[in-house]
Amino acid sequence: MCKLSFFVLGILSLILFISGLSFCVSDYVLFLDWNIVTLNSCCVTMSMLLDYKCMLFMSFVLFISSLVIYYSEMYMMGDQNLSRFIILVLLFVLSMMFLIVSPNLISILLGWDGLGLVSYCLVIYYQNVKSYNAGMLTALSNRVGDVSLLISIAWMLNYGSWNFIYIDNLMLMVDEVSIVVVLVILAAMTKSAQIPFSSWLPAAMAAPTPVSALVHSSTLVTAGVYLLIRFGFLIEMYNMSEFILFIGCLTMFMSGLGANFEFDLKKIIALSTLSQLGLMMSTIGLGFYDLAFFHLLTHALFKALLFMCAGVMIHGLNDLQDIRGMGGIINQMPLTSVCFSVSNLSLCGMPFLSGFYSKDLILELSLMTNFNLLIFVMFFVSTGLTVCYTLRLVYYVMVGDFNFKSLHCLGDENYGFIGPMFMLTLMSVIGGSMVSWIMLESPEMVCLSVFMKMLTLLVSVIGGWLGYELSLMVSYGSFITNKQYLVGFLGSMWFMPFMSTYMLNSKFLYMGFHMTRVVDFGWSEEFGGQGLFEFLINQSFTNHDYQYSFFKYYLVSFMFWIFLFLMYLLFV
Repeated sequence: MCKLSFFVLGILSLILFISGLSFCVSDYVLFLDWNIVTLNSCCVTMSMLLDYKCMLFMSFVLFISSLVIYYSEMYMMGDQNLSRFIILVLLFVLSMMFLIVSPNLISILLGWDGLGLVSYCLVIYYQNVKSYNAGMLTALSNRVGDVSLLISIAWMLNYGSWNFIYIDNLMLMVDEVSIVVVLVILAAMTKSAQIPFSSWLPAAMAAPTPVSALVHSSTLVTAGVYLLIRFGFLIEMYNMSEFILFIGCLTMFMSGLGANFEFDLKKIIALSTLSQLGLMMSTIGLGFYDLAFFHLLTHALFKALLFMCAGVMIHGLNDLQDIRGMGGIINQMPLTSVCFSVSNLSLCGMPFLSGFYSKDLILELSLMTNFNLLIFVMFFVSTGLTVCYTLRLVYYVMVGDFNFKSLHCLGDENYGFIGPMFMLTLMSVIGGSMVSWIMLESPEMVCLSVFMKMLTLLVSVIGGWLGYELSLMVSYGSFITNKQYLVGFLGSMWFMPFMSTYMLNSKFLYMGFHMTRVVDFGWSEEFGGQGLFEFLINQSFTNHDYQYSFFKYYLVSFMFWIFLFLMYLLFV
């Protein structure tokens, strides 16, 4: 089943990529409207909008998912339910396809809810308490966005169509259409884990690593960004760009700080995903929709590779995820270390790798826009923090001393792991330049001073030096304060997981506990089912004793009835 899925998805990906090239060259858009059923005056239609963005995105999703399925065959080898796992992954990809091709809010909701439901099933796949908690946090956080999409669907009944590409004809109804825009932005913020809905993204790391490679690269978390790219003309029309820019920068800054205080390998990579999602949101807020889409594609390549390398390391280290227990992996797993280094350098924006082509262009064009100093500082400090936590991770995992068990050999680099990783490594090297040649119609005119032009590189070098210094520190608290309050605040994503779970749920859980104790286990039990049961049991035992051949009971009862009979005769 893994091999068949790999071949089918790979061939579909190639066909869609070639179609996307032809659509892009000829600037061709195909709009399909399929009337499924007509009942009286109600038409149920399935709409599909096929342009080069849709084709390229579907091609990348299918390419990465085919490699993830091939990788899963080796990673999940001991699992008894591998077929169920592969079917869930295929359902996940199908939901994403629905979302990508649809200009209709109804079918978008079908893909959107499909992503939420299947992601819940995949997060709780390992079936322990931690996975269940993470799955509920993921599902309930995403339900906020689902509800806002449902409300926007109900609101668009006013316009006679759910196809959002027709809304630009309704410019006269400024106030009414802006409600739809606000609801769509809220939905995108929940799915793409922007502040204040960020806490579910690191929690979703409870899923198997192949799922993380798929979810955090090209499917679930990018759905919100893709939706905003599709709604871009409305965002500009109703002046929501500044809000999206601020939220994106704040998310990028918060996740960059949090990743520098994290020691769980998968959570560091998840926070880097959150940082890049913040960068995409900020780019949408600046109005560069094509650049945000460009970075979405390049990020999918190196982030899937990063998770695959992390999965091989965790697999070889007997499921250890703490980077303090790793070190010296470069001697034990040279091929994995090469792929890991390429993906990390691409994440940092190393020149001429895929991440460089999108990130550097975004940062240079952002310097030519007119945002304020706060946004400027958050943008570039966040870029430095990206290099900081990435090089800190590299020093901990690859360069330091080998801190795992003695006499332990990590020789788990077989072709089932290395094949998909090498294909993604190749794409992480050439993918950025290739997509830039396809998507960017003409060279961008960037007119900056020498200092501004070198600012990105300077910030990256400073961030790399800070990452090296942080990797040498035993305790982070020593250089800030003796107490760990500030470090705890920065390392816990600004207490967001606590606010998302304990603050929202604790009162209701406490109230439910007391209601259960007072009502269910209290008087209702005494006078309800349990009390009646106890009464009937006691009566049956008493009756049983009376009938258990006790002669004195029979004699007393006989004398009692004789007495009653005599009394009756006397008085009558």
